[in-house]
Amino acid sequence: MPGRTGSPAAPVVPSAPAARSAPGAGPVTPPAPAPEAVRTAAAPPARARSGPRPLLPWLRPPRAPYRRQLRRIGSGRVLDIGCGSGDTLAGCAPGSVGVDHDPHSVDICRARGLTAYTADAFLASPHARPGAFDALLSAQVLQHLDDEQVEGLLRAYLPYVRPGGGVVLITPQEAGHRSAQAPGRFTDFALLRVFAESAGLSVRRTYSCPLPRPAGRLLDANAFVLVGQVPA
Repeated sequence: MPGRTGSPAAPVVPSAPAARSAPGAGPVTPPAPAPEAVRTAAAPPARARSGPRPLLPWLRPPRAPYRRQLRRIGSGRVLDIGCGSGDTLAGCAPGSVGVDHDPHSVDICRARGLTAYTADAFLASPHARPGAFDALLSAQVLQHLDDEQVEGLLRAYLPYVRPGGGVVLITPQEAGHRSAQAPGRFTDFALLRVFAESAGLSVRRTYSCPLPRPAGRLLDANAFVLVGQVPA
């Protein structure tokens, strides 16, 4: 495996996943232990723009980041690992769940009407059932972890994705890496592929988003995207 970081951020990994059972079935144990306001008044008339229209409005951050990436693996319930305040989770299918190591972020998600947990609380929830989700998303997380933590995170959560389900892993390119308060290590296509294959995923596609790869040196929003699949 590639080199490790010296002091990574706390991973979103449950400390001790418990065996759970699907309804009507015997106990199931994950294959590997884990490491750790409606508007009531009429709208006012639209005002004329005071300035020119932005040349590249599609480069502005979307309201639901990464939803387009998730569409590439179909609709369905998403397990969003490192969900933050829930911007992507809010655009996912009903029944989707977020997990984050920061309790404050989880509280924000819940205040928005979303379902979210800290890692250990997720394990005790009724949502922690093997194969309960159609896809897993981990965006802007893996660059903060070392090799063992990445392996542990994927092995901890992949059992909750159904066989044949999709996985989307996203990390920042050069400009986004430089601008981050805690950049971690640079995690490119090659490293994402190593992580995915080590976790037993088949890699369906890797691509640069929203612009081609060279833009990543200048555009903070450009990211590496790996789309994988859980074995059927």
